[in-house]
Amino acid sequence: MKRPTSTYRLQFRNGMTFDDAIDLVPHLVSLGISHLYASPIFTAVGGSTHGYDVTDANEIDPAIGGQAGFERLAEALREANLGLILDIVPNHMAASVENGWWRDVLENGRQSAFSSYFDIDWREKLTLPLLGKPLPEVLADNELVLVTDGNDGLELAYYETRLPLDRKTVRRVLSETAGGNLSCFSGDKQKMQALLAEQHWQLTHWKDAAKHLSYRRFFEVTGLVGIRIEDDAVFEHTHRLILRLVRTGRVQGLRVDHVDGLAAPQSYLDRLRHAIGPDIYLIVEKILGPGEQLRPSWPVEGTTGYEFNTALATLYIDQDGLDHLEAGYGKLAPPDSMLATGLRDAKRLIAGRNFAGEGARLAALVKTAHPHLQEADILSALQELLVAFPVYRTYGDEGRLDAEDETVLAGVLAEAEAEAMLPSRTALDAIAGLLRNPDEEHLEFRRRFQQLTGPVMAKAVEDTFFYRYNRLLALNEVGGEIIRPETGVAAFHRLMADRARHQPHGLSATSTHDTKRGEDARARLYTLCEGSEVWNEAVERWRGMNMRHLASVSGRNVPEAAVEWMLYQALAGAWSDDTTQENLASRFLAYTEKASREAKLGTDWAAPDEDYEKAVLSYAEALVSPQNADFTEDFQLTMQPFLEAGYSNSLSQTLIKLTAPGIPDVYQGTEGLDLSMVDPDNRRPVDYARFSSNARGSKTLSGAAANMKQAVLTAILQYRKDHPALFNEGDYQPLDVTGPCKDHLVAFARRKGEEYLVAIAPRLMFGKLQAHALVAVPGFWSDTTVKLPADAGRPLRDLLGGSEIAGTQITVETLLTERPVACLVMADS
Repeated sequence: MKRPTSTYRLQFRNGMTFDDAIDLVPHLVSLGISHLYASPIFTAVGGSTHGYDVTDANEIDPAIGGQAGFERLAEALREANLGLILDIVPNHMAASVENGWWRDVLENGRQSAFSSYFDIDWREKLTLPLLGKPLPEVLADNELVLVTDGNDGLELAYYETRLPLDRKTVRRVLSETAGGNLSCFSGDKQKMQALLAEQHWQLTHWKDAAKHLSYRRFFEVTGLVGIRIEDDAVFEHTHRLILRLVRTGRVQGLRVDHVDGLAAPQSYLDRLRHAIGPDIYLIVEKILGPGEQLRPSWPVEGTTGYEFNTALATLYIDQDGLDHLEAGYGKLAPPDSMLATGLRDAKRLIAGRNFAGEGARLAALVKTAHPHLQEADILSALQELLVAFPVYRTYGDEGRLDAEDETVLAGVLAEAEAEAMLPSRTALDAIAGLLRNPDEEHLEFRRRFQQLTGPVMAKAVEDTFFYRYNRLLALNEVGGEIIRPETGVAAFHRLMADRARHQPHGLSATSTHDTKRGEDARARLYTLCEGSEVWNEAVERWRGMNMRHLASVSGRNVPEAAVEWMLYQALAGAWSDDTTQENLASRFLAYTEKASREAKLGTDWAAPDEDYEKAVLSYAEALVSPQNADFTEDFQLTMQPFLEAGYSNSLSQTLIKLTAPGIPDVYQGTEGLDLSMVDPDNRRPVDYARFSSNARGSKTLSGAAANMKQAVLTAILQYRKDHPALFNEGDYQPLDVTGPCKDHLVAFARRKGEEYLVAIAPRLMFGKLQAHALVAVPGFWSDTTVKLPADAGRPLRDLLGGSEIAGTQITVETLLTERPVACLVMADS
């Protein structure tokens, strides 16, 4: 296997085609990238902005260049000696008539050749939650009409949506109307009801999907239907093109999307590895909980790297400052949004409301196995189990759970029993038996339970609680540890040593298309801990300055104080010292709306409160209005030291990502500063022209930081390409730091044989930097040293500055006076 030395994640669509990617090849080469890491390229729903809503797994999307465009890109990559990693989607497809398989199921129901391809409960008609209101109201308002399909057939039209009809009913209607008078037929409610009753599907209100849906969906997205990839025919049919691209040498790696959604991840990965052979780089999108490791039996190189991002937070969080932020936030936030109860409440809401239908289906399976149990007790027990799960899922296939899963389940059961009412405990025991060692008849329960715990966790934690509990937004990240975050250099070294042992070849990510904010916004927000007193006082002052922008909604001030706190932090992460603040207002308002709805407190996706949203958006708009100059000037002045310390963190985490165990992944555009907010903001088209202008310098601090970040990336990525064994196989060695500022530095070595690299990066630099600069105040690093092992060998040189260092003790002041980070390599390399 030729493992990547680095990857560059590129989002196709949104203006990015294969030909656009070809134009970027010289830029990737100049950075030192070894592999392009592409978002899904297979045909997706028309207008898709991401490609995960696949409609044809065996066609390359014409919207981004089709097969011919892909061949041009593959050849351009080959000529530049760049590899290609493809993102594949084995869990779901688009529930769209653009998907030929799905369309066939709509036309033919269970008799369709593809009915077993999708995870559908065929004990009833296929539910289609497409209606904006209940069906009787839709019929009463004549919103369903028959139209011709252009091929002498008929379709049912609901506004822009077209649905195929069972062929027998099409022939009957055409015969009855003699091919005309379709509008008359459509206006006859009895005839339309009869027509609908004859179909293999039933139309429902979109709001009913949470309680009743006959197919497995991707999280809460009804437009994405789960596929039964565990079926041999489905695997072969959906992987035909993927495997051809691998076997013909056009693709050197695969990234498996949402592996936890599969019925049997181990079996799938074993089969995929067998199909692609041992030399293809294979990674999985998998969120690891605290202390959780990737399953050693999985034949993969690692994950997409969320756990690396979480590990970085240990370096940049000041624990005392975090406690002080907690106190300041606690004065504003209602008690039920705090850690003690908030997380459980969010899980209960999601399990009991958003996934009520999935819960009911599980309850029915338990009832089949244990008819004596009461349904209410089963549902209560299931909810307690879902709430108690600390990780995304267990992985039982057939037979007993393995030891690791049994440990997880035992802890879950203990917590659930402590919370459950007495009648539910009998149900808990019964469910525990089904999870631990089900017979063949009841394997479906365990499989579906395991497929549900991940969505409940993701939607409750990342997409609900992380928008409710806003003490420090930098910690509210995909895979992040918000409850008991570890802090300090020793914790980071331990996590990196674990990473070196368990997945040294997994990706190391700091920004992705799914992260809640860009890597440099997060790096800045960490510094709020260090300047917690300044921040707490500033929020109180700003709230007073903007009090006139509050609105009264249902007798209370909106936005609430805790939401104000959140808005100021979100704005702090996105703020720039570049006076243009490009599109900040529209981006900030889009974020505000999404954050408000995800929190599900004052408003909700399922039931938007227009008055509440209008009040919150009006307040947010005032924060970025040119007419609010008193506030924006105060905000800019207050933020300056946070911006400076944040840029220091940005360069520090960049250096660490490039040199620590793992393969660094550069998300599109993050070779410059990434101050983006949650999607779709982080999926905006990238202005690549600005990277060439970076080299000409900038008068702003942000420009200088962006320029230096790109320079650090380029120097180290090129070095990684020239010394792959050092990073793929080298040891990770923490280095001792001594002196008065030892707590403001992290240092480690990577070593293989005589090859050697030392990374030295600052931390906790708020208030320690020269004004409008990226380096510490004069004398700060005096008497601070980094000790190298006694057998360090030859002299070292700074890859970022060229100076040579000899001996086994490094004086930090000689390295970090003119530049914020240092990367030392052997002098003759």
